[in-house]
Amino acid sequence: MLGLFGLILGLLLLIVLTMRGFNLFITAPLCALMVAATNGIPFWDIADKVDFVHGYMSGFSGFVAAWFLMFLLGSLFGKLMEHTGAADAVALAIVKRIGHTRAVLAVVMACAVLTYGGVSVFVVAFSAYPMAVSLFKGANLPRRFIPAALALGSVTFTMTSAGSPEIQNWIPIPYLGTTPYAGWEVSLVVAVIMAISGYMSLMWMIRKAVAKGEHFIQRASDPEVEDRNLPNPIFGIIPLLVVLTLSFFLHESLQQAALIVALAGGVSSLYLLNMKFLRNPAAATNEGVLGALLAIGNTAAVVGFGSVARLTPAFAGVVDYMTHLPGPELLGAAVAVSAIAGLTGSASGGQAIALPEIAPTYLDRGVDPEQLHRVVAISSGALDSLPHNGYVVTTIRAICGETHQNAYWPVAVVSVLVPLAGVFVAIGLFQLV
Repeated sequence: MLGLFGLILGLLLLIVLTMRGFNLFITAPLCALMVAATNGIPFWDIADKVDFVHGYMSGFSGFVAAWFLMFLLGSLFGKLMEHTGAADAVALAIVKRIGHTRAVLAVVMACAVLTYGGVSVFVVAFSAYPMAVSLFKGANLPRRFIPAALALGSVTFTMTSAGSPEIQNWIPIPYLGTTPYAGWEVSLVVAVIMAISGYMSLMWMIRKAVAKGEHFIQRASDPEVEDRNLPNPIFGIIPLLVVLTLSFFLHESLQQAALIVALAGGVSSLYLLNMKFLRNPAAATNEGVLGALLAIGNTAAVVGFGSVARLTPAFAGVVDYMTHLPGPELLGAAVAVSAIAGLTGSASGGQAIALPEIAPTYLDRGVDPEQLHRVVAISSGALDSLPHNGYVVTTIRAICGETHQNAYWPVAVVSVLVPLAGVFVAIGLFQLV
């Protein structure tokens, strides 16, 4: 009981400290240390390495080693899209088709196109934020909903859909022997439902806030959408298509490495097509590297917390309980992955911890690997978006300059409740197949 209490208390403390603005690089290991102490895990034990230091750092470094190149190339791709103006060109093309009066829809669609085209979800928020500020200002909408609009287009129906180049759709492949297009028919239906329900929920919250007198409040630090020469939107779309095309044709032969090749192809084509619009290549490269380090560092910090939690008897008991829930096997898998993703505050980190534990169990029970892949992917993108999630922290604070108190709850609706509903829809549809 003490071990389970410590596990829950450590997670709650991590969430509370994150809500109060503390840095994940400090709070994650401290909360992990609390979990270790209450579960009898020694701080340092060189003999068998079952201790806090080795447990935390193996999780941290293991995630960085496995995914750094993907984060780096995705971040470079996004920064080149931003610095060349290709991201603005694509976003403006979408705005012209939709109209400035539909500010929220324009932001969501711009983020969706960039995310599904291979730009890292962290970088999408950086790239789309200046456009979002301009659109929300023009429509006089409360700016505290900008993080939710960015999240809806980035980390919901695009991030975990079939064919997405985001790592959350690729992690299950080596564990399940599947492809990034696993369960695409059901995935398509779920993505449409999530997009529509998420947009309607967000608009309902915004209209309610406006009715109460909330409006856009400008800040001196607000970025301005520069009046500059932009490339043709086609030159922004082509690199996105390069990423999707390469990942489609190479995923069977190269497996996970196909994503590295695809993103590298996207970076190369983006540079070649738009080099004359790139004012400062060094700045774009440096910002891309720093963005990758921030994104993977925040994620790895909470993965380290999850790795320490994984060493505890309480964690093993919780996983055993969740994998033996009554009802469809896919429901148990969804609950297990959602819980672990929530514990680690990371969809990718949650999958990396959960799949080695649950994949053999469900495959031995005869669960269809394609169905399991899609349910795991979608469910990982639900409870992962608790307040301590790296993307949530980065987007709300570092990018949008908001507080969790003002901006988190709309984010929770579109990135927690909507994906949870999508999980149940996916399981229901798979049961009918």
